[in-house]
Amino acid sequence: MKALALLRQATGLNLSRATVERAVRQRMEALGATDQQAYQAQLTQDELAALIELVVVPESWLFRDAQGFAVATAFAKARLAAGARLVRLLSIPCAGGEEPYSLAMALADAGVALTAFAIDAIDLSAACIARAEAGVFGRNAFRGKDLSFRDRHFAPLGDDEYIIDAGLRRRVRFRQGNLLTSDIAAPRTYDVIFCRNLLIYFDAETTAAAIARLAALLADDGVMLAGYAEVPSFTRNGFTALPYRQAFALRKAAAPDGPDGMDQAPIWASLPLPRSDSASARAPKVAAPAAAPARPKARPPVKMPVTMPVAAPATAVPPPPAPTIAALAPTADLAQARLLADQGRPEEAQAACRAVLAQQPDNAEAWFLLGLLTEGARPDQAEQHLRRCIYLQPDHYDALCHLALLAGQHGDAAGAATLKARAARVWRRRHHTSKA
Repeated sequence: MKALALLRQATGLNLSRATVERAVRQRMEALGATDQQAYQAQLTQDELAALIELVVVPESWLFRDAQGFAVATAFAKARLAAGARLVRLLSIPCAGGEEPYSLAMALADAGVALTAFAIDAIDLSAACIARAEAGVFGRNAFRGKDLSFRDRHFAPLGDDEYIIDAGLRRRVRFRQGNLLTSDIAAPRTYDVIFCRNLLIYFDAETTAAAIARLAALLADDGVMLAGYAEVPSFTRNGFTALPYRQAFALRKAAAPDGPDGMDQAPIWASLPLPRSDSASARAPKVAAPAAAPARPKARPPVKMPVTMPVAAPATAVPPPPAPTIAALAPTADLAQARLLADQGRPEEAQAACRAVLAQQPDNAEAWFLLGLLTEGARPDQAEQHLRRCIYLQPDHYDALCHLALLAGQHGDAAGAATLKARAARVWRRRHHTSKA
């Protein structure tokens, strides 16, 4: 199928035949064409671009996974306090501008001058870029309980549409491009890069190539913000996870060490975010990035932070006292297991998961967390746990993503592609439902 090969080459995405065939049918219907062989034989660059628009996944919303913006803002402020005159940030892919505009709002609300930062935003989709440059968003872009940022940074247009402040819009430069093939910027240009929920659509070889490109663009002491399921891919390709809960932040593994180095909690990790009594503290509340307790040196390095996604960002609160092993009786719940995992106590977290499963053998989330906890040391066992999870909950997006990563690691390209396609269908179905 010519269209399949051309789309894979143009996008780098591991597209399924069914996805491409559906896009081809849509375009043929739009053009009134009936002969598929003739259509594919005469594919022009413009028509290929139209097909690309049908296979990319542009859905996002403002302040999605807000902890990443908290980490990026804290880093930018520390960078400027250390003498930098301008902080450069990259959002790729940027969809319709939701992520880069959220970043601009977070920086402005934290008191960073508009002239002190510049954001590049790149996406494969020309339609997404056009929508982002317009800066107009409907109700689906505003999710969560705290929408005070909309009152500060947007003007209503009617029909539940809002346009973002022109000053913020000028701080973001949008352009169409491809991470794998476009000339994006000089090496080490960016202090912060957001590349979230892109690698899950790549095969292992393309993932490695994409991460190499990102590493080249990122400053040696810069910060990478990834999607939740992508952290393992980064750690296998030259990055080290930073211990900031729910942010999925990483740094280059070869970054310089020292008092301000990244092997310890970097200096900017302790910077407080604006409090509610300050003029700039009116963005959606997110917990300040906090360093996890140091792990004993005798333990093997953890390849990814074992943190669980949350439904909405929460205001920082003092952590509860760490449960003791004695507390992990048969009544132990999953919250204890997550807490222990976040504290770098994987053996105790596994015991907590097993205590839950002893009472609730059909608890899909317990099987998922147990799979994450064993993924680094015992991948075969982790795969069994994750497969049990999706047996119990077939649409468990994160379990599907991790299983795809494990399949790719084992050289099972076909299995990885199937799992990624299932995860993509779950993602699209959820977001299609949310629009309804």
